[in-house]
Amino acid sequence: MFERPQSDDRAILVHVDLPSDGCDSSLTELSELVYSAGAKNLFKVFARRERPSPRLFIGTGKAQELRDLVVEKRADMVVFDHPLTPGQERNLEYELKCRVLDRITIILDIFAQRASTFEGKLQVELAQLKYLSTRLVRGWTHLERQKGGIGLRGSGNGPLDLI
Repeated sequence: MFERPQSDDRAILVHVDLPSDGCDSSLTELSELVYSAGAKNLFKVFARRERPSPRLFIGTGKAQELRDLVVEKRADMVVFDHPLTPGQERNLEYELKCRVLDRITIILDIFAQRASTFEGKLQVELAQLKYLSTRLVRGWTHLERQKGGIGLRGSGNGPLDLI
C-alpha cells in the first residue's frame, strides 16, 4: 500500500446543491480526494442555490459564514466540489483570505504526487500548466509598453513581418 503524504494543510469542504447540476458527485468523495492529497478535513459546508453566483459561486451571506468558519477553525484552504472560474477563485480568495481550490485542482495535485516515471511527471505537469494557463490573466501587460528600436523586434514583429 502506498504512503499518504503528511501535511499540515487544514481544509474546509464546500458543496453547493444546484438543481441544474447533472453531476452526481458527493461530498464524501471530495473528502476522500482531499485526504488523498494530504490535507486534513476540518468541516463540511452545504449550500443550496438556484444558479451559481457569477462573482463568488456562493452567495455573499454564505461567503461571510465561510470566512468566519475559516477564522474559527484556522483553515489553510477551502475546497469546492464544483469547478470554479478564474474570477470566482480570485474573488473567493480575496473574501476568505485563504487558498481556494476546486475539485480539478485537487485531482491534478494527487496525480502530481503519485507520478513516478519521468514521462508521467511531464504529462501531469503539462495538464497542470494547461489548467493554470486560463488563470493567468494580465500577468505580462507591463511588457506591452516596450517598443522595438532599430534592429530590435517590437511587439507583433515576427520573423515573417520583416519580409
